[in-house]
Amino acid sequence: MNKTDFTDLDGKVLRTFLTILEESSVSKAADRLGVTQSAISHTLGKLRQLLGDPLFVRSGQGLTPTERALSLKDPAQSVLDGMRALTQERPFDPLAEEIAIRIATNDMPRELIFPELLRVNRAKGIQLRLEFMPSGVPDPDLLRSDRCQLMLTPLPPDGPDILQKRLLTSPLMVFYDGAKRAPPDSWQAYCQCDHVEVQFPDGRNARAVMRGVDQSQIRAPIVTLPHFNAIPSFVKNSTLISTDTALMKKGPLASLDAAPLPFKCDPVSIYMIWHQRSANDPAHRWLRAQIEEIVVAL
Repeated sequence: MNKTDFTDLDGKVLRTFLTILEESSVSKAADRLGVTQSAISHTLGKLRQLLGDPLFVRSGQGLTPTERALSLKDPAQSVLDGMRALTQERPFDPLAEEIAIRIATNDMPRELIFPELLRVNRAKGIQLRLEFMPSGVPDPDLLRSDRCQLMLTPLPPDGPDILQKRLLTSPLMVFYDGAKRAPPDSWQAYCQCDHVEVQFPDGRNARAVMRGVDQSQIRAPIVTLPHFNAIPSFVKNSTLISTDTALMKKGPLASLDAAPLPFKCDPVSIYMIWHQRSANDPAHRWLRAQIEEIVVAL
């Protein structure tokens, strides 16, 4: 006879299990959930006892899931989604509860939108807790697995369960140091420039947003960086250039000179992306509306 009492499996236990599965580390799961490592270890021990399986085994510096743990990933996520749906029609007062969300985005949307959003709402007494992770060229599984609850990106992932809304559109521009050079004045001159470029962890680069041009003619970058904030340090006092959206002038590239591209190139749109499970959640709807208000003010 099975003595497991399934009622001992509550939402916090399932969320802890999924976080350990995603992070492959008790310490990283504790940091992400804002609890102590001992609390995570205690919950994992409880879950191991309930399910009769070790779930994770030590492997080098991390944890490797057992076959049983891997098989539980989708059912556990489905249960959490169902529990979340029970609260979607609840009365919601942003002053009455802490609102915590993990957002996948790159430097520009993060610095352009969220500092002001946080200042405005903290001034109102709203407890807003934001955690950011780089989106790069985003994978929809980040939303499906609930590793983040919102994305802002010019490269929206596709999927029947992935929802999106265009926030803003911006032309691409050349960023450079006006004390060291003039901007390129033709397609040929642009292609021969020494470029600084951002490359994301999956190997794809920020040039993916350039559409309608033959990128094979553009000289390979002299400097490849992991994020946009590092660009000014290399462009300043040099003849290097970087190609980014005009909105970067309000954020990471504010210290550089900027000029229009000397050739025709489609503008770039920034999209807000979320999973369908969050579509009707009142806190998530509230935050999306707050983001749109900030964007309108821009």
